[in-house]
Amino acid sequence: MKKLYVKETEIEGTVSWHKAKFAAFPNLKPTSTAISLRVPNSILARLKVRAHRKGMPYQSFIKSVLSDAVERE
Repeated sequence: MKKLYVKETEIEGTVSWHKAKFAAFPNLKPTSTAISLRVPNSILARLKVRAHRKGMPYQSFIKSVLSDAVERE
């Protein structure tokens, strides 16, 4: 069976970052899908406050809340 990963200690000293070059992949498709969702103003306001307290954009915070809820299922 092919080894899919290597331990960090196995490659230590073999990576030469000063030779690294920027790579762009313009044809990659996004791994997420945009949706439209109606949310009561009061809930959205509370989500925005909680996101602000955590120092993150409210849409990212909503994604993390949804992800946590799905994982608990």
